[in-house]
Amino acid sequence: MNLTVFIETELRNSGITNILNLNLMNLKKIFICKVLFFTLTSYYSQILNIDRSIKADTTFKRVRGSFNFNFSNDKQKRNLIDFSNVTEVDFFMKNNYSFIFLTKSELSFNGLTVLENNGFFQLRFRDNDTRIIAPDVFTQYQWNGVQGLERRALLGINARINWMEKKKSDLYTGIGCFYELEKWNPFLGSYAFAQDSLSIVNRDLFRLNLTAKFALKLSKHIDFAGTTFVQFPLNSYFTSPRWFFDSNLFFNVNKHLAFTLHYDHNYDAYRPLPIDNYYYSLTTGINIKF
Repeated sequence: MNLTVFIETELRNSGITNILNLNLMNLKKIFICKVLFFTLTSYYSQILNIDRSIKADTTFKRVRGSFNFNFSNDKQKRNLIDFSNVTEVDFFMKNNYSFIFLTKSELSFNGLTVLENNGFFQLRFRDNDTRIIAPDVFTQYQWNGVQGLERRALLGINARINWMEKKKSDLYTGIGCFYELEKWNPFLGSYAFAQDSLSIVNRDLFRLNLTAKFALKLSKHIDFAGTTFVQFPLNSYFTSPRWFFDSNLFFNVNKHLAFTLHYDHNYDAYRPLPIDNYYYSLTTGINIKF
């Protein structure tokens, strides 16, 4: 029997504490609830399993999947309810191309008050790391209620370039463009910033997309994977790009114990609502198997 006990500590700068009318005791309860919420689950992030340099299972499979669903209900003065879901399904084709489906969602309530509501669905079609240059076609639907993003739909294509593919490391970059259609709504129930003199904003634009992905097996027990996206609006605000960075560091002490360190951030100076430009998340974890 394999039982995984996971202890996670999360440090997150989300800007939500600027206006949430919660006292210190409730904040402590929410933090404790989120720690317990991830107990007995496995670690996850936006780094694709398919993009790790060292896979846990090297046996060829036509379909590979990773599923993580979590629910927590903690009765305090009000019910503190958390939902979380992360799913990745990879379909490998005979011509060394792959379809990748990825979804992530997070939803938190304190009674009827929405504390967090964000997520995305993504579908990609790309080379299975065999060609020097290959197309990377993608579409995504995204939302973030706290930031006022009611929806964002995008469709695009990159030229994915293989610079290095070795047993213990790889490096890929990409260049392309995509079209995005957005609706920003400061009147959402979960919007966490001041609403004075604001209105709903509908926006559509093309963006230039630059990407890079790097994975490295540092030692027998340590491997790293990181990816970054820099997205330039193709208009008069070209010098105000959106920048995402996502990374994982895995420490496998032995077959029973592993540590993980995850960091991600996003920076965007071209937002239609007056919210923070910079957000980050830092997560550490201990994974015990017996």
